[in-house]
Order: sequence, then C-alpha cells, then structure tokens
Amino acid sequence: MSNHTENYEKLAEVIKAHRNEKGALMPVLQQAQNIFGCVSEDVQKIIAEGLGVTLSEVYGVATFYSQFSLQPNGQYVCGVCLGTACYVKGSQAVLNKLCEELGVQPGNTTADGLFTVQATRCLGACGLAPVMMINDEVYGRLTPDQIPGILAKYRAS
Repeated sequence: MSNHTENYEKLAEVIKAHRNEKGALMPVLQQAQNIFGCVSEDVQKIIAEGLGVTLSEVYGVATFYSQFSLQPNGQYVCGVCLGTACYVKGSQAVLNKLCEELGVQPGNTTADGLFTVQATRCLGACGLAPVMMINDEVYGRLTPDQIPGILAKYRAS
C-alpha cells in the first residue's frame, strides 16, 4: 500500500471523527495540513464532501488563515518580513530580488521544489531590519545584492 493511499485513509478517519461536530472544518483542515503538508484542491474537495460543506467554504477558510498552504512548501521556506520596521528599511527590494532570483512570486514554490517564497509580517527581529528567515535561520540587515550569495549556500547543500 502506498503512503499516498494511507494519507487519504487517515484523512477519511479524521473527517469521520469530526463529521458531526460544530466547527469541525478548522480541526479537519489542520489535521489534513499535518498529513499532507498542504491542503491542495483535491484534499479540499474530500473535506467538503466529507463534512457536507461547500468547496468554496473550505477554500475560504484555507486561504484566510496563513497556517494553511494550498501547495506543498519547498525544502527551504524563505520568509521576507514586510512589517513596518523592515519595510521602511527596504525589505520590499529584498523580496523583489528574491523573487527575481528564484523566478517565482510570493506564495509560490520553485519548480525544483527547493524554495518557497513568502511575504511575512513581523518576525520579531526589528532591530535587524530588513530581515529574512530561511527555515529557522535569520538573516538581518539585508540588502538585495546579498540574496544571490545566500541562495547559493542553500543550492549547494
């Protein structure tokens, strides 16, 4: 039995366990995200059918809350802070350079599955503005021209 089939069976069990609860959509989406790493359109359809809600309702919740991803994240998730302190110090230019280097827009993953680009809110490192995080690594006082070198480090590993 493939892992893929197992995941859909786990999802079916989660839906069955929550089917008759009020407000079941959030916990089911959270568990689906844990199982699959994202809540793709096919997963949303299964949840909608299983809970007896519309696909647009599932999609609305999945896109409203930032913890849900509609596609699998890359191996390296690059979050550029666009909070006030970072923004004033030029984080938009850093984000633009990152997108240019990777050839994707914020919220998307590179075709090779290596990098996902996210525009984030405050990362809590305002003193280091502008800031980017790649997975758990923080990069501060960034300039756009540092981006190619930072990415090269991850591409090499």
